[in-house]
Amino acid sequence: MPRSTTSGPSQRMLRVGEQVRHALSETLQRGEIIDPLVENAVVSVSEVRMSPDLKIATAFVSPLGAKDADAVIEALNKHAKFVRGRVSGALRQMKYMPEFRFRLDTSFDNFARINDLLKSPEVARDLDGDGNKEEE
Repeated sequence: MPRSTTSGPSQRMLRVGEQVRHALSETLQRGEIIDPLVENAVVSVSEVRMSPDLKIATAFVSPLGAKDADAVIEALNKHAKFVRGRVSGALRQMKYMPEFRFRLDTSFDNFARINDLLKSPEVARDLDGDGNKEEE
Protein backbone atom coordinates (compact mmCIF):
# COMPACT_ATOMS: atom_id res chain seq x y z
CA MET A 1 0.00 0.00 0.00
CA PRO A 2 1.51 3.40 -0.95
CA ARG A 3 2.29 5.86 1.81
CA SER A 4 0.33 9.04 2.15
CA THR A 5 2.41 12.15 1.48
CA THR A 6 1.01 13.85 4.58
CA SER A 7 2.20 11.16 7.01
CA GLY A 8 5.71 12.60 7.36
CA PRO A 9 9.15 11.40 6.36
CA SER A 10 9.82 7.72 5.79
CA GLN A 11 12.28 5.72 7.88
CA ARG A 12 14.68 5.77 4.96
CA MET A 13 14.51 9.57 4.67
CA LEU A 14 15.16 9.91 8.42
CA ARG A 15 18.08 7.44 8.37
CA VAL A 16 19.75 9.03 5.35
CA GLY A 17 19.16 12.51 6.79
CA GLU A 18 20.99 11.52 9.96
CA GLN A 19 23.91 10.08 7.95
CA VAL A 20 24.12 13.28 5.92
CA ARG A 21 23.96 15.37 9.12
CA HIS A 22 26.95 13.51 10.59
CA ALA A 23 28.99 13.83 7.38
CA LEU A 24 28.11 17.51 7.05
CA SER A 25 29.00 18.22 10.70
CA GLU A 26 32.41 16.59 10.26
CA THR A 27 33.10 18.60 7.12
CA LEU A 28 32.15 21.87 8.82
CA GLN A 29 34.25 21.03 11.91
CA ARG A 30 37.35 20.51 9.77
CA GLY A 31 37.08 24.12 8.59
CA GLU A 32 37.46 23.31 4.90
CA ILE A 33 35.25 26.15 3.69
CA ILE A 34 37.47 29.15 3.00
CA ASP A 35 35.10 32.00 3.77
CA PRO A 36 35.57 34.49 6.63
CA LEU A 37 31.88 34.36 7.56
CA VAL A 38 31.95 30.59 7.98
CA GLU A 39 35.45 30.43 9.48
CA ASN A 40 34.58 32.85 12.29
CA ALA A 41 31.45 30.96 13.38
CA VAL A 42 30.85 27.57 14.88
CA VAL A 43 28.10 26.04 12.76
CA SER A 44 25.86 23.53 14.50
CA VAL A 45 23.83 21.21 12.24
CA SER A 46 20.67 20.34 14.15
CA GLU A 47 18.75 18.48 11.45
CA VAL A 48 18.92 17.44 7.81
CA ARG A 49 15.65 16.78 6.00
CA MET A 50 15.84 14.72 2.85
CA SER A 51 13.46 15.02 -0.09
CA PRO A 52 11.48 11.83 -0.85
CA ASP A 53 13.82 11.00 -3.76
CA LEU A 54 16.89 11.70 -1.52
CA LYS A 55 18.28 14.17 -4.06
CA ILE A 56 17.88 17.33 -1.94
CA ALA A 57 19.21 17.70 1.60
CA THR A 58 17.94 20.70 3.53
CA ALA A 59 20.29 21.33 6.46
CA PHE A 60 19.00 23.34 9.41
CA VAL A 61 21.99 25.04 10.99
CA SER A 62 22.70 27.45 13.84
CA PRO A 63 25.75 29.68 13.41
CA LEU A 64 27.07 30.20 16.95
CA GLY A 65 29.23 33.23 17.58
CA ALA A 66 28.26 34.92 14.33
CA LYS A 67 27.10 38.52 14.29
CA ASP A 68 24.88 38.00 11.25
CA ALA A 69 23.40 34.49 11.05
CA ASP A 70 21.69 35.20 7.73
CA ALA A 71 25.03 36.13 6.14
CA VAL A 72 26.53 32.81 7.32
CA ILE A 73 23.57 30.91 5.81
CA GLU A 74 24.03 32.82 2.55
CA ALA A 75 27.76 31.95 2.54
CA LEU A 76 27.00 28.26 3.17
CA ASN A 77 24.51 28.23 0.29
CA LYS A 78 27.14 29.89 -1.92
CA HIS A 79 29.58 27.06 -1.09
CA ALA A 80 26.96 24.28 -1.29
CA LYS A 81 28.57 22.59 -4.32
CA PHE A 82 31.96 22.56 -2.60
CA VAL A 83 30.36 21.06 0.54
CA ARG A 84 28.65 18.46 -1.63
CA GLY A 85 32.01 17.39 -3.01
CA ARG A 86 33.66 17.26 0.43
CA VAL A 87 30.81 15.17 1.92
CA SER A 88 30.69 12.72 -0.99
CA GLY A 89 33.45 10.52 0.41
CA ALA A 90 31.51 9.82 3.59
CA LEU A 91 28.30 9.17 1.64
CA ARG A 92 29.66 7.05 -1.21
CA GLN A 93 27.02 4.36 -0.58
CA MET A 94 24.34 6.73 -1.89
CA LYS A 95 23.20 6.35 -5.48
CA TYR A 96 22.92 10.13 -5.95
CA MET A 97 24.79 12.74 -3.98
CA PRO A 98 22.19 15.18 -2.64
CA GLU A 99 22.12 18.87 -3.45
CA PHE A 100 22.58 20.88 -0.25
CA ARG A 101 20.38 23.74 0.89
CA PHE A 102 21.08 25.53 4.14
CA ARG A 103 18.38 27.11 6.29
CA LEU A 104 18.55 28.90 9.63
CA ASP A 105 17.33 26.69 12.47
CA THR A 106 14.78 28.69 14.46
CA SER A 107 13.62 25.82 16.67
CA PHE A 108 15.60 27.13 19.67
CA ASP A 109 13.86 30.48 19.35
CA ASN A 110 10.51 28.68 19.25
CA PHE A 111 11.39 26.67 22.36
CA ALA A 112 12.37 29.84 24.20
CA ARG A 113 9.13 31.57 23.19
CA ILE A 114 7.03 28.61 24.37
CA ASN A 115 9.00 28.47 27.63
CA ASP A 116 8.37 32.20 28.21
CA LEU A 117 4.66 31.65 27.55
CA LEU A 118 4.51 28.79 30.04
CA LYS A 119 6.16 30.98 32.68
CA SER A 120 3.79 33.90 32.08
CA PRO A 121 1.47 34.87 34.97
CA GLU A 122 -1.67 34.06 32.96
CA VAL A 123 -0.60 30.47 32.27
CA ALA A 124 0.80 30.00 35.79
CA ARG A 125 -2.58 31.11 37.22
CA ASP A 126 -4.38 28.54 35.06
CA LEU A 127 -1.94 25.79 35.99
CA ASP A 128 -2.15 26.56 39.74
CA GLY A 129 -5.92 26.14 39.66
CA ASP A 130 -7.68 22.81 40.08
CA GLY A 131 -8.44 22.59 36.35
CA ASN A 132 -11.43 20.30 37.00
CA LYS A 133 -13.85 22.83 38.47
CA GLU A 134 -16.50 21.96 35.90
CA GLU A 135 -16.83 18.44 37.35
CA GLU A 136 -17.70 19.65 40.88
